[in-house]
Amino acid sequence: MEKYSEDNKQTVMSRDEVRAFDSWAINTLGVFGVVLMENAGRSCAELIKEKLSDQSNHSVCVFCGKGNNGGDGYVVARHLLNNKIKVKVIICGDPAKVKGDAKINMDILTGVNQPIETLDMSADDLAERVAKYASDSDIIVDAIFGTGLQGELKENYKVLIEVINAQQKHVVAVDIPSGLDCDSGEPLPVAVKAKQTVTFAAVKKGFAENSQSAQYTGEVYVASIGVEPYMAS
Repeated sequence: MEKYSEDNKQTVMSRDEVRAFDSWAINTLGVFGVVLMENAGRSCAELIKEKLSDQSNHSVCVFCGKGNNGGDGYVVARHLLNNKIKVKVIICGDPAKVKGDAKINMDILTGVNQPIETLDMSADDLAERVAKYASDSDIIVDAIFGTGLQGELKENYKVLIEVINAQQKHVVAVDIPSGLDCDSGEPLPVAVKAKQTVTFAAVKKGFAENSQSAQYTGEVYVASIGVEPYMAS
């Protein structure tokens, strides 16, 4: 895992390039998507463990979306559990809508008896519930939306993100801060404000081309998913 800086000559990818790279790895090389997810989530967990190394009685709250970014979050949670770190896992929405590789990793977590709380995104007291989940955590992991997010966020997700930011906790974003556009680096219209972002395979276009994105990403670390972009060229 390498820390990103403007001085480093690191690969930069747009949203479409990220999709094409993932497709190449899965469909051309034959690397199972769940393997890529495992590599990504483990790298993120390693950074979190490092940040908690000088603390005792660690507690981490992982907010997971319904897609593959949430799947990365389940992997993060499992690797933290492996290191005896207390983890609270929250799925933001209906668990029945979790599919594919994300569901595999959600089921593994439940298989090792890790409770997964369901956050009803239509609840009248949504803000209060989010604050309650996050309040006693040393670190919040943002695994809600990935690089595929486009268009303005729905009101309930704006509330979710605003409440996470209001906690003024140490936040680690998985791949990209939720609510940030991958290509423009602009919030849609709000985004999680992370202290660190562990992004996968390459720096995202919005990070590299929009200096204002740093107020959301914090420090950016580029982690391998097991294959590298240069291999596809």
